[in-house]
Amino acid sequence: MPFVYRLQKVLDFRIRKKEEQLLVLQKAQQALYEAEADIQRNNEEIAVTKQAQRQADYTMMEAYDTYLHHLWEKGEQLEIVRQEKAQIVQQEVQKLVELEQAVKVLEKHKEKNKDAYIAEQKAIELKNMSELGVQRYFQQTRETREEQEILEQYQKELEEDNNGY
Repeated sequence: MPFVYRLQKVLDFRIRKKEEQLLVLQKAQQALYEAEADIQRNNEEIAVTKQAQRQADYTMMEAYDTYLHHLWEKGEQLEIVRQEKAQIVQQEVQKLVELEQAVKVLEKHKEKNKDAYIAEQKAIELKNMSELGVQRYFQQTRETREEQEILEQYQKELEEDNNGY
């Protein structure tokens, strides 16, 4: 009879939850990468605007200053969003670690149960072999006794026949 783990459904459920959490983590990481890309684009726009301000007419300086303040505020907001996304990623990583630990616990439990099952099967097989050996021994001794009895009886008959002539 093959090994059947009684908590296999629970193990499968936990593995499925871990895989789902991995997908959630990947989506959270993608959102973090997008937030970092937004910050990078904003920084590039700030650099381009500063370069354009240096070459622009002095009457446009106030407009450039206003636009740069807007970009800096936008950069601060993007940084806040990035920090929130990073915090979400950390939370999702923590959840994934907990789910992986739960799976590892059950896998270790399954492995111990399998080892115990194998040991039990070996013990049963050894017991059966031992019983077969004992039965074979008794059968052989009985056959040997029967052969000896037949031999003794045959010898007695031979002696009686020899005595009678």
